Amino acid sequence: MARNRTEAPDFEQALAELESLVERLERGDLPLDEALKTFERGVELTRQCQTVLQAAQQRVEILLKRSGRAEVEPFSVPDDEAGSPAAPE
Repeated sequence: MARNRTEAPDFEQALAELESLVERLERGDLPLDEALKTFERGVELTRQCQTVLQAAQQRVEILLKRSGRAEVEPFSVPDDEAGSPAAPE
């Protein structure tokens, strides 16, 4: 049975669809109307993913508090892994 469009996909499906939409938009060959619809769907998927990630973050914080570790440390990526542009060769 086909999934109803109003039914939220799980995180991995939403992220995969979002990546596909971004690739389509980056090609730049979509007619304006289709590009706008694609962008709108991408915004919808982004919001769904953000909601799922916020819920996961809250669950992690609750679990950490239950384990006696009340201080939550923000995740940070080391500078060499932060996606900074590579030095010119």
